Amino acid sequence: MKTELLTILRETDGYVSGQSLCEKFGVSRTAVWKGIRQLKEAGYEIEAVQNKGYRLVSVPDLLSEYELKSIRKTEWAGQEICCYPVVDSTNTRAQQLAEDGYPDGTLVVAEQQDAGKGRRGRGWESPRGSGIFMTLLLKPGISPANASMLTLVAALAVSAAVTEQTGQPAGIKWPNDIVMNGKKICGILTEMSAQFDYINHVVIGIGINVHNESFPEEISHMATSLFLETKRRFHRAALIESVLERFEHYYAVFQKTEDLGALVREYDARLVNMHQNVRVLDPKEPFDGKAMGITPRGELIVDTWESRRLVSAGEVSVRGVYGYV
Repeated sequence: MKTELLTILRETDGYVSGQSLCEKFGVSRTAVWKGIRQLKEAGYEIEAVQNKGYRLVSVPDLLSEYELKSIRKTEWAGQEICCYPVVDSTNTRAQQLAEDGYPDGTLVVAEQQDAGKGRRGRGWESPRGSGIFMTLLLKPGISPANASMLTLVAALAVSAAVTEQTGQPAGIKWPNDIVMNGKKICGILTEMSAQFDYINHVVIGIGINVHNESFPEEISHMATSLFLETKRRFHRAALIESVLERFEHYYAVFQKTEDLGALVREYDARLVNMHQNVRVLDPKEPFDGKAMGITPRGELIVDTWESRRLVSAGEVSVRGVYGYV
């Protein structure tokens, strides 16, 4: 009942009477009072006035199923939400849920990860209460050969959501790092389970640095957080909802053609590498050139002094010639 109580309190301009809540849920006043008390204990500030009812005054920065569901506006993303105080990795947990039959659009969120995963087997710092650690489970009816582009779709969604929530530009460092003022605030890791011609499931893990006030010395030159860049605190649940809404939009566009053709222009507009000199760290043959945007397949177009080359994501990494971007 906490989700329903929160939803009504949020939607009501002013006070909502205890009697109307009783009638709405078909429960006693005592049951309503217990629900209100549980919300208060969780950190919600709720004003109770005799003969008027209840009014939501403020909400905590809480990642819970009832908080996320009470603000959900998406059609299918986050229809099922699984929240955990601690997990090994939200991607690992989402994969387990997929095997257990959880539906397309299931969202996994954790306050802390003990074994957060980054690209190429790296770890991802996941201290409690500092960030967003989430994974979206997809069961797309697309070719496995096209699944890697979903990472770029997710990058668009996060870039747009962070910009909307903070009022400051958040660009994309190809293919999927989200950057503010030249430093990384978000990483995205997509993993797939598939047959030769059929996708069992895809999990898209998103880690956003939100409230971090510092980083370990070895990554402080390239990592930042929303707090460090804006000196403001943010409601993490609202940012998650914003990411999901934008992912639904971009994903629908992608599904029409199973490529990024209709999204290339917007992606290029958000690309921090655009028209910049970059170094392609290909283990076979590293080379330098100028980034010229992406193809409809999500490849990075790099103009060298000899030719135009297309760079695919995977084991290849791209860096700025003089630093991270």
